[in-house]
Amino acid sequence: MTDMNQDAPAKVKNVLLAVGNSMMGDDGAGPLLAELMIKNPIEDWAVIDGGSAPENCVYKVRQLAPERVIVFDAAEIGEQAGEVRVIDPDAIADMFIMSTHSLPLNFLIEDLKTFVPEVLFVGVQPAIVAFSFPMTEMVEDAVGDLYQRLPNWLGNGGYAVI
Repeated sequence: MTDMNQDAPAKVKNVLLAVGNSMMGDDGAGPLLAELMIKNPIEDWAVIDGGSAPENCVYKVRQLAPERVIVFDAAEIGEQAGEVRVIDPDAIADMFIMSTHSLPLNFLIEDLKTFVPEVLFVGVQPAIVAFSFPMTEMVEDAVGDLYQRLPNWLGNGGYAVI
């Protein structure tokens, strides 16, 4: 695995672009997954912690020239807290995706789709997104489940698509 928060990019098959703010409760799901992947690398995966401005990391993805990018973030998807869904990129613009980020994620995903063959947006339903709150156990468990699915990811990773 390559940690793109370091130097020396190398081409990889898969990139996880983690989005979120770890100081905002469940919005820290993305950074938590990035941290887990940095501490416990997964073969054929690179991780980029995009924080609250993932659009600033597009050049890093471009350098890696991956076959697949998974953008992972907390998203208000109308499910129970901790539920994970793959969100159809074509539907993102039509949905209200809760975001604490500077640019709507549909712009980021559309940009990535111009040079990456497969781009997936994976969202986890948060329970609490508020400054200085801890991450809930449901979302923490969902991050662990997603991490376990990444090494053998096929299609939608076994998650429902909305």
